[in-house]
Amino acid sequence: MRPIPAGGKFRCEATLERELRARGFHAVAGIDEVGRGALFGAVFAGAVILSEEHPIRGLNDSKQLDPERREVLAGRIRERAVSWAVAAVDAATIDSINIYQASRMAMRIAVSRLNPAPDFLLVDAVPLTVALPQRALIKGDERCHAIAAASILAKVARDENMRIWDKIFPEYGLASHKGYSTPEHYRAIEQYGPTPLHRLSFEPVRIHSRFPLDCDPQLDLFDTAGAA
Repeated sequence: MRPIPAGGKFRCEATLERELRARGFHAVAGIDEVGRGALFGAVFAGAVILSEEHPIRGLNDSKQLDPERREVLAGRIRERAVSWAVAAVDAATIDSINIYQASRMAMRIAVSRLNPAPDFLLVDAVPLTVALPQRALIKGDERCHAIAAASILAKVARDENMRIWDKIFPEYGLASHKGYSTPEHYRAIEQYGPTPLHRLSFEPVRIHSRFPLDCDPQLDLFDTAGAA
């Protein structure tokens, strides 16, 4: 794995995965979360074990890809990966245990759903409390193919989830801003108040909230996994 460049720009590659395979690990999984900074809805996580025999060109941090490219790559990941999984932790749980712990929970759940199971984890930024060898990489989704693949699956899943909720709460514009902090979203929260699926512990939501923080967990509309 190359050192962090002075300009902060990385080349997303599979160097670390190859190094780990050379050391005897056979199922190296990349893990990432999406939606940590949003005001609405669940935080999502992806976990992917890529196939060495069926490489995928163009993998990169999901934030650096346009939506159409993400969809294409997500399809290829689901088709070619050794195994993959996506998990979500809802807004009520985020409010209960905080977004950092909820993000780690989503990543642990995604890892637990991989079949076959991994023997080494490459995690974007934060370590996980699981009984597996692992390495947390700063900006891992920009540096590592497996983590980038996980970020793409999580992002595509969460965006689809926001489109579903947009049909239920059309006045909030969720399909466009995906629940993040935009002027449009702030205006809707101020005008209509937060929904039960907003993160009530987040300050911009809490100041307009009419719901208690101990509300019941919300429906998880995306729960899936797959294997090649």
